[in-house]
Amino acid sequence: MRLAVVDYELCKPKHCNIQCVRFCPIVRAGGEAIKIDEETGKPLISEVVCVGCGICIKKCPFKAISIVNLPEELEKHAVHRYGPNAFKLFGLPVVKRGKVLGLIGPNGVGKSTILKILAGKIKPNLGRVTNPPEWDEIIGFFRGSELQLYFKDLAEGRIRTIYKPQEVGGIPIYLKGSVESILSRVDEKGALKEVVKELGMQDFIDRSISKLSGGELQKLAIAITLLRDVDVYLFDEPSSFLDVKERLRMARVIRELAQRGKTVVVVEHDLAVLDYVSDYVCILYGEPSVYGIVSLPRSARSGINAYLRGFLREENMLIRCEPIIFHLNPTPLKWRPESVLVSWSRLTKELDGFRLEVESGEIHRGEVIGILGPNAIGKTTFVKILAGILKPDSGCIEVRKKVSVSYKPQFISQVQYEGTLREYLEDKIGVSP
Repeated sequence: MRLAVVDYELCKPKHCNIQCVRFCPIVRAGGEAIKIDEETGKPLISEVVCVGCGICIKKCPFKAISIVNLPEELEKHAVHRYGPNAFKLFGLPVVKRGKVLGLIGPNGVGKSTILKILAGKIKPNLGRVTNPPEWDEIIGFFRGSELQLYFKDLAEGRIRTIYKPQEVGGIPIYLKGSVESILSRVDEKGALKEVVKELGMQDFIDRSISKLSGGELQKLAIAITLLRDVDVYLFDEPSSFLDVKERLRMARVIRELAQRGKTVVVVEHDLAVLDYVSDYVCILYGEPSVYGIVSLPRSARSGINAYLRGFLREENMLIRCEPIIFHLNPTPLKWRPESVLVSWSRLTKELDGFRLEVESGEIHRGEVIGILGPNAIGKTTFVKILAGILKPDSGCIEVRKKVSVSYKPQFISQVQYEGTLREYLEDKIGVSP
């Protein structure tokens, strides 16, 4: 089975003279391996006619084309495809009442797609874009598995689901008012006070949503999900923006849902949290934005170890060239005085009643420094001081000559810019990417 995927956001036919078409040997021989869509002006690759030579991949200056060969037997496991020459998902994990299923895998292999399918937000088309199936056929496709009854109940409205999305930064755009007013509107269990206490939201319960930090927005999204009285709870990366203590608090609350007989699915990159919260896991692998495959279910510990090793024994599948190994006792590094790039004396900074005190320190060439601490303790303020965005009230920072500092903020706001991404980057960094 051949899979051809085109990233149409990267594809710019006006800037490349459609080299994928011009150099395709099948097209040059009179075949129709690649055609130009009349509406979009972008290429459509026929997976039936394409021979997989890879010339179009090499000729595309924007790296927008992927051609992969997969085993034919995978086709009978196709669950969903977003469109012609788009991402394709193979397989779907089985969910169980009273259990927490954890999904683990790299970005772009279908974890969020699975949550949206289980939530009923996406109707699985079984890989058929032009002739999508009706619910009867979808239910029949999963005959013999627990998913048959799940989709039957979902189609007939006997299952209620709630989906906590991955992105929380946009919440202030859609929701207005205080945290308490929003939670009061969605509370279907009469458990507002209990959830606020369990998630540690007392300090900002009266605050406007527009004033919340990343961790506080994440807690709000989780609380909204918890307060809905449904059968299936789906959490997409619930630990992002949360510190270690808050992640464990969140994990305990999610585990309580399963203990009450609810069905829970969690997408999580933090392996410690995944191990703590999950009863069993499924590993997703494949090629990001091209295709994703769902593994057989495993116990949480067994699945995490298999993911770290990069080898799935039951499937006899190598999902990574090298295992991920943690070195518990790294060799200490010795720095020379001339390697110092940035140094600072004892610093203080006060913001809105908050006071940050920083002991003296320095950063060396080639050094990676991790800054640990709970939310709202001053980590971002400290980094902004080092980047020169904020000035300390006392103390000084010394940056070595010809050393420039780049700062990636916690939130990426919507950029108001008339032009292409390439032009924007050229304006910002002065060179063409």
